[in-house]
Amino acid sequence: MTRHVALLRGVNVNGITIRSVDLKKLFVELGFANVRTVLASGNVLFDATGSAATLKKRIEAALRERFAYDAWIVLQTQAQLADVAAAWPFERIDDERHPYVVFSSDAKVLNALIHQSAPIDPAVERLQAGKGVLYWQCPRGSSTDTPVARLLAKPVYKTSITTRNLRTVEKLTTD
Repeated sequence: MTRHVALLRGVNVNGITIRSVDLKKLFVELGFANVRTVLASGNVLFDATGSAATLKKRIEAALRERFAYDAWIVLQTQAQLADVAAAWPFERIDDERHPYVVFSSDAKVLNALIHQSAPIDPAVERLQAGKGVLYWQCPRGSSTDTPVARLLAKPVYKTSITTRNLRTVEKLTTD
């Protein structure tokens, strides 16, 4: 069995409300072991066997059926998430900026985001490619109105990306 982390996109925002207890129940019903939800932003830790592609399709279908919304997830192993957190390229403690990790289920999307975001004013925000993710720092209170934030919010990306604060990512690595 492998410890996985499902990162749901768009949960508990824009009218899509899923209680953690209901989310956990669904994952248990799917036959996954050691299910635990973390925070109310759509993070589920669970143990399972099988390919990531098969698990992803199965989870997305179950979420769509149970909660009646267009569900998309990014699925990582807990070990992959730990590697992502450990590779954070900027200052870990920064009183002026928020640390975010942009996850995608499609590597081509990450490349497109890097190219479309150039040039970036490092005085405003920072964006750097990592292994299967983008690392992003933006000023506190500006996570929706910087150039990169506006790019990430484009509807074309809603099926393949989700963003988490670095502290949330680190929480998901300890279990």
